[in-house]
Amino acid sequence: MMDIVVPDLGEVGEVKLVRWLVAAGEEVEAGEAVAEVEAEKAVFVVEAPVAGVLDRIIVGPGGITRPGEAIARLRAG
Repeated sequence: MMDIVVPDLGEVGEVKLVRWLVAAGEEVEAGEAVAEVEAEKAVFVVEAPVAGVLDRIIVGPGGITRPGEAIARLRAG
């Protein structure tokens, strides 16, 4: 298992998860956009670090998190 984390967005503290672009159980490719987060009125894409299956969503839409924190689990393969 591997975590999908919010990337470093500079001096941004908190971000809001806007929406998931894939559902739990779906296959994703490395670098594929899987979610959108909003910080300071700008929307950023979160990408899958490796190919695999989105195993579990940890932070749902509207949830608040920080760069570096896990928002989902990915089963590599």
